[in-house]
Amino acid sequence: MLAKRIPSILPDLSFEEALEITKIHSIAGTLKENVPIIITRPFRSPHHTISEISLVGGGRIPKPGEISLAHYGVLFLDELPEFNKHTLELLRGPLEDGSITISRVNNSLTYPCEFMFVASMNPCPCGYYGSPEKECTCTTNAISKYMGKISGPLLDRIDIQIEVTPVKYEKLESETMPETSEQIKKRVNSARKIQRQRYKNEKIYSNSALTPKLIQKYCKLNAESKNLLEIAFNKLGLSARAYGRILKVARTIADLQNSEQIQKSHVAEAICYRSLDKKYFNN
Repeated sequence: MLAKRIPSILPDLSFEEALEITKIHSIAGTLKENVPIIITRPFRSPHHTISEISLVGGGRIPKPGEISLAHYGVLFLDELPEFNKHTLELLRGPLEDGSITISRVNNSLTYPCEFMFVASMNPCPCGYYGSPEKECTCTTNAISKYMGKISGPLLDRIDIQIEVTPVKYEKLESETMPETSEQIKKRVNSARKIQRQRYKNEKIYSNSALTPKLIQKYCKLNAESKNLLEIAFNKLGLSARAYGRILKVARTIADLQNSEQIQKSHVAEAICYRSLDKKYFNN
């Protein structure tokens, strides 16, 4: 349910983005006759039995796959370990490059695929590993095999990794109204406006597209923040890729709070979003 709500808070599409999405869906043959241009961000949620070609694209006449149909939108994979491991590994390149090249004997085609990758999974086959309320009935080998379907390199490419705990009854009965998607989207649009202005000469739209060189330019930290990140890097055994992604997330948190400089609190929050892999995948 949470994943399906994500498109409702994503920033509005620019005309250029809408045009790109429409072209991809037209090539794939999924554009409806009464829709001249797609103006909402795509949400794609393929079943875990999906084939490699359907996910990344291909065929005798290469067509865009789900990752390209999710361009500028969301690709949601529910119950991630249920997907074929080799199929999941094909996501590593596109997540890094934002494009996929399909080669055939006579030609090769490159399709864009700058999507938000969202996935969900249980911590074990029974779903209660690590739960403070119910005892896990899985064997150590079963848990290891289940978690082993998600490789370290793929996990490393996921910017935010959080554990969603069960909702308490008190929360369900609470009369306090949460923020609406419309309210959250206003903040997101404001942050995107800041990013468009910041990167107007860099030919990118958002923080997610920052290259290592641009990260050095636009994600500068003060001494206190640098020290915190250094401690986390060494203690958590983070990779160079994780380092860059933490900085991009911290930059985004700062933008959402309308802060020109990345503060220590922004870095600390971004680091917290990288701790889940060490809890469940580093045993």
